[in-house]
Amino acid sequence: MIRIDQLWLCTAPMDMRAGAEAHHGYLFANARATRIKLLVHDGFGVWCAARRLNAGHFAWPREAAATPLSLTKAQFDALVVGLPWQRLPEMSVITRV
Repeated sequence: MIRIDQLWLCTAPMDMRAGAEAHHGYLFANARATRIKLLVHDGFGVWCAARRLNAGHFAWPREAAATPLSLTKAQFDALVVGLPWQRLPEMSVITRV
């Protein structure tokens, strides 16, 4: 298992020529947000993982941020299965009607 200390959601094209921090993950999506790729530097090399949705799209931010957004483990887990990861705090509260 590859250790990931920090996970970054890249909402705009990013210049990776300077390298990546060890044990950091960088998550990218295509323009339609139907495919995502995760790049992880494990201290020796870079690993790539990819995922594709056949129907629908990943909940990807529309506005491009100047810097990548940091994700928690729960947000990452929700994102890769296609759930609305931005609303996790709201979804975890049980309300009585």
